[in-house]
Amino acid sequence: MSGATERHTIVALVQDQPGVLNRVSSLFRRRGFNIASLAVGQSEQPNLSRMTFVVEGDIATMEQVTKQLNKLIEVIKVSELVEEEIVAREVALIKVRATPTTRSEIIQLVNIFRANIVDVGPQSLIIEITSGEDKIDAMYNLLRPFGIREVMRTGRIAMARSASETRAERPRGDTPTPTRNGAEHEQTQVPYG
Repeated sequence: MSGATERHTIVALVQDQPGVLNRVSSLFRRRGFNIASLAVGQSEQPNLSRMTFVVEGDIATMEQVTKQLNKLIEVIKVSELVEEEIVAREVALIKVRATPTTRSEIIQLVNIFRANIVDVGPQSLIIEITSGEDKIDAMYNLLRPFGIREVMRTGRIAMARSASETRAERPRGDTPTPTRNGAEHEQTQVPYG
């Protein structure tokens, strides 16, 4: 079933330099790859950031994505995370209309979803929820009848589970080669069996 379209989580360790995000997003745009979400943040290593992409496509598309990412000088390492062996989270802020008659019902929903109310106004509440995408979608759908005023979502961040670290990442090659600036690149080799 090589032609099946799925969502894949790809993590790239990149140099923390101005313009890197623009070069990476331009690469996706030029090649016509569909990014479902993108999150960027500092890594545990100085001067390196970690980008987490959720990309839609088949196995051939994933091969192309990783090959193209590996061609960028600023990219140090690219891995595809195996869906069943990762911890994935997203943060959402949801501003919902809240009247005196609906406020208690909204608070009950917040408690059921183990979310937090982070701001209270006379006509609205801002709710923060950190969870998987499905749970955030479920909460959003239950809050919609009250009147959603604004939503902000971070996109997925993901990490291999501790018990399955060696299996959860599909490294894109195991032979680093030097690039023009002396950083190491990992060559793309897809070990699908």
